[in-house]
Amino acid sequence: MIEWLWPLAFFLIPLPIVIRWLVTATKNKQAALTVPSLMGFDNLSVEDSFNVSFSTIKLALLWMAWLSVILAAARPQWIGDTVNLPTTGRDVMLAIDISGSMATEDMQVGGDYVDRLSVVKSVISEFLEARQGDRVGLVLFGTNAYVQAPLTFDLKSVRKLLIEAPVGIAGGKTAIGDAIGLTVKRLREREYEEKIVILLTDGANNVGEVPPAKAAELASVDGIKIYTIGVGAEEMRVPSLFGSLAGRTTNPSADLDEETLETIAKATKGRYFRAKDTSTLIEIYEIIDKLEPIEQEPETYRPFQVLYFWPLGISLGLILTLLLLDIFRPSNA
Repeated sequence: MIEWLWPLAFFLIPLPIVIRWLVTATKNKQAALTVPSLMGFDNLSVEDSFNVSFSTIKLALLWMAWLSVILAAARPQWIGDTVNLPTTGRDVMLAIDISGSMATEDMQVGGDYVDRLSVVKSVISEFLEARQGDRVGLVLFGTNAYVQAPLTFDLKSVRKLLIEAPVGIAGGKTAIGDAIGLTVKRLREREYEEKIVILLTDGANNVGEVPPAKAAELASVDGIKIYTIGVGAEEMRVPSLFGSLAGRTTNPSADLDEETLETIAKATKGRYFRAKDTSTLIEIYEIIDKLEPIEQEPETYRPFQVLYFWPLGISLGLILTLLLLDIFRPSNA
């Protein structure tokens, strides 16, 4: 179906006639009184007849060009049938720890050790690819927590914002309670019953205004389910000055507060996961991915395509034709 965005433009069609009438009326007022004569018709020849025909063609082309301009100005557009958007899914807020400790290189990928945040980015990117129909938001936290991406169906943008986030940009400490509080604030605006937070950290709450237990209580009141993930290896070989053989084994996840993470998950009817390596982290997100979707209010849109460039192109073609006629007009015309 074709619709006109600016239909009032059609009232401009008689504008050239009005302008010509005004100009003619002005000239008639200024002209002297003349006596009609038939002398001019005595000299009418075939050449004059050709000129009349040529002028008629030019006038017709000018009118066609003007009508094409009016059609373009009315902004025609084709409106398609209503299309339903895929809106079955969940509202998921990702709360990702980007504190300084996430730079620890204790996660093994293909025989090499890489930092925790790089592995998390890779796994979550794959997780997001399977979340079509969900609205996903992103909260990054360290010393401070902030919303990097509000709830949106644009999962590619969420993924890009996560990948671009550097370690330590939110501070070197860990504000778990503030991060949960911020996700609760965002999800509280939604009216649906099931809302999910996936919180990933490698440490313990050591800064912030909201205690994790209080934040979990607020989430529970609003019916928000929190899945907590503790990431980091349990063993890491630290080489000494004499080489790796003389080094010692340490626990890089000694600061991980698993008890608090379990308490948060239990208080909100969620679940706590421990990701000691890359494969375990992948399995965790596969488990979360199997959650049942919720029904949301259907969202629709009607596709459209602008058509104004067609009449605009026709008018330009007609004007070009008029110019060529003047250039290549026969000498006897």
